[in-house]
Amino acid sequence: MYTKEKKWRKIMYYQKDYEEVLKNLETTKNGLSKEKAKNLLEKYGYNELQEKDKVPVWKLFLLSFKDPLVIILLIAALVQIALGETMESLIIFAVIILNSILGVVQTKKAESSLDSLKALSAPNAKVIREGNKLTIPAKEIVVGDIILLEAGDYVPADGRLIEAQTLKCVEGMLTGESEPVLKHIEKIEEEAPLGDQKNMVFSGSMVVYGRGIFVATGTGMNSEVGKIAGLLENADSKLTPLQQNIEVFSKKLGVGITLLALLIFGIQVGKAFVLGTNDIGSVVLSSFMFAVAIAVAAIPEALSSIMTIVLAVGTNNMAKKQAIIRKLPAVETLGSAKVICTDKTGTLTQNKMTVVDFYMNGTENGKISTNEEFKENKHADLITLCSVLCNDSSIGSEGQEIGDPTETALINFANKNGLNYEKIRNENCRLEEIPFDSDRKLMTTVNKTKYGTLMFTKGAPDIIFSRTKYVIIDGEKKIFTDEIKKEFKNKNEEFSNRALRVLAFTYKEVKEEFKPSIEDEDDLILIGLLAMIDPPREEVIDAVREAKEAGIKTVMITGDHKTTASAIAKEIGIMEEGDIALTGQELDDITDEQLDKNLEKITVYARVSPENKIRIVKAWQRKDCVSAMTGDGVNDAPALKQADIGIGMGSGTDVAKDSSDMVLVDDNFASIVNAVEVGRTVYSNIKKSITYLFAGNFGAIIAILFAVFANWTNPFTALQLLFINLVNDSLPAIALGFEPTERGIMKRPPRPSNEAILADGTMQRIIFRGIVIGLVTIVAQYLGMKISPEFGVAMAFTTLIFARTLQTIASRSNVDSAIKIGFFSNKYVILAMTTCFLLYSIVLIPSVRPIFSIPSTFGFNDLLMCIGLALTSTIIMEVSKNFSRK
Repeated sequence: MYTKEKKWRKIMYYQKDYEEVLKNLETTKNGLSKEKAKNLLEKYGYNELQEKDKVPVWKLFLLSFKDPLVIILLIAALVQIALGETMESLIIFAVIILNSILGVVQTKKAESSLDSLKALSAPNAKVIREGNKLTIPAKEIVVGDIILLEAGDYVPADGRLIEAQTLKCVEGMLTGESEPVLKHIEKIEEEAPLGDQKNMVFSGSMVVYGRGIFVATGTGMNSEVGKIAGLLENADSKLTPLQQNIEVFSKKLGVGITLLALLIFGIQVGKAFVLGTNDIGSVVLSSFMFAVAIAVAAIPEALSSIMTIVLAVGTNNMAKKQAIIRKLPAVETLGSAKVICTDKTGTLTQNKMTVVDFYMNGTENGKISTNEEFKENKHADLITLCSVLCNDSSIGSEGQEIGDPTETALINFANKNGLNYEKIRNENCRLEEIPFDSDRKLMTTVNKTKYGTLMFTKGAPDIIFSRTKYVIIDGEKKIFTDEIKKEFKNKNEEFSNRALRVLAFTYKEVKEEFKPSIEDEDDLILIGLLAMIDPPREEVIDAVREAKEAGIKTVMITGDHKTTASAIAKEIGIMEEGDIALTGQELDDITDEQLDKNLEKITVYARVSPENKIRIVKAWQRKDCVSAMTGDGVNDAPALKQADIGIGMGSGTDVAKDSSDMVLVDDNFASIVNAVEVGRTVYSNIKKSITYLFAGNFGAIIAILFAVFANWTNPFTALQLLFINLVNDSLPAIALGFEPTERGIMKRPPRPSNEAILADGTMQRIIFRGIVIGLVTIVAQYLGMKISPEFGVAMAFTTLIFARTLQTIASRSNVDSAIKIGFFSNKYVILAMTTCFLLYSIVLIPSVRPIFSIPSTFGFNDLLMCIGLALTSTIIMEVSKNFSRK
């Protein structure tokens, strides 16, 4: 691809007419054929920047050995081999290698999960191929493609403009200038720097105004942005706040554990000197290996990758609920959201104007209640004809609505009443028209109908009333008196107070050869009024209530009028008695102090500007409230970046989506609340995994310390500790990340954003469970030591493995017992525990027993005793939940 495109790039396209450019690229305004585009894609590859090479598997494997503790352990094992202790050292090597393989698998799993999420939010582009408009993934664009642009789009490739309608692009990432550049299609004669090539557009720049069409001249690494591709590789490697918190804690824990290991090493060597020994070198080596093994086993090295996997599981669950997470921190932040600032149209409402009421003088609405009555009533027939014929909208073959939403509402209203709009248009052909414009606020058509040739005019009621001379009452044409006009005005006002959008419909009898002019839009015959609204989504009322129960305040921020916004807000439960609605102008007129004072009472902001949105978010942030903000337009991008959680709409602009942390595929407010629930669940599950890991490690440390100070034999060998680390650390912790949502999680208040990872009872649970696990392990060693020190070690080792594995059951919920949540409600926990038990069973194989210091006399009854002690610890943990419930 590079060779041929490099040759194309040498051609100065901005110095040529676009017709010549099209000819050079062997394309036309109708675009490439699908076959040619396919061939070019196969020949030159995707339109994407080269990513930094991922670390290969072999390198990941080697990097897993960089931990100083692991290196020390490997050196000690080599020394032991040199001294003749071959078997145990080889097993240590095997365990370390298995741990490394597991770490690589976890890393690749997390990497693939994040890649799949990245693919879900990949940008699209609108192209013309074979004369048809298509939406394709931007990476499939090839040189010669004809591409359409509009405000809010990112330019997907370099190209020469062939059409530009007040097109403005921001090219700051290439030129350093933030001022939008006004584009044109004229040839530029003189040589020009990139910033002055105003008939060109460049990949990665942003359209902020107007529309345009261009032919692609450079893609992928051969675009201008390809030269700075390296700068784009650094964004996704940052640790999330939770990961940073864990990393700091793990480092402190590592220092503490290392000091503890050195203390134990010193005590054991000291005892050897005091008691005397013939082989001090062997004692020092074994004590050193044991101390290093303690450090390796006690520090959960896999915690970071486990967290990444749990986060990825959560993001995939969110994707299933129509919320695509673009940045992992959003998963954590969602759990502490206290306010959701949401747009109205399309998010709280259906984004589909719907006729909900009508008024025709002399015809009570209730009398026309069925499709048949609507068809048979002449008055209703006339308003249907006018609303369908004086209308440019349509419904596509696949059900997509084409045209102005208000006009599509009218044809949907006809269809709803059993009157097929296409049949009406076919039977009443349009002869002439005067298009709608914002100055007249009217639209007129002339149609040949069964009632003769009629001129239909629809528009704003106040304008129509001033141009009306007659009115239809019960099918009869009568003078439009002041009294009747007052009735219509009152009805229009009533509709407006209900936040309904109202259109008035009229007609006029004309001759077939009639050519209408604006002056003819007078002396009209009024048929009636149709009132419509964009109704709330059915599920939104429940979602707003659920958010309120979760301690989350919902605030409506919209560009619509205050009356309309307030009416919808009251209907869905956002606005209550005593709440305030402000316009953007009213917000501009108050100080920050006044805003802060009334912030909790303001639930509706109408007619807002981008600056208003940022100010609202900052006001909530001053109160230490984590805020989420929705947006879909170019002008929403600053507020989306300012918010703690920027939420872009799936149907919105690329700029809005790129500025967001999360994208709603279905634009639905209910999906935000669902995502908050998943976010809280993810955070809760991460804390469960952390509690499980640290409690198990703490239990082992307690047993070791007790043995050291009680002058007992070490309860575990170095190999046993490494084996416990392999068996118990990763699989159960990952399985807890799949735990379903706990009951009542959306009835808890949002957690503080700066909450420490071990807060909210987590540290207490780690200490309590660690003590319980440590005690049953000590009891097991004590019972075993009655037979022999070696038997005590076997009992302690077995009990610790089973106690840590069974602790998974207690870790599934901090409130409810396993019986209440269901033993089988998380199949991954069952699978993880079964795997742990199977791995332990390996050490009971007769030929393997000596390697793991399991005496041949250790039998089934002894195993049952260890399992019984482990079960006792789990039961104690489960029963303790009854005392910890608030």
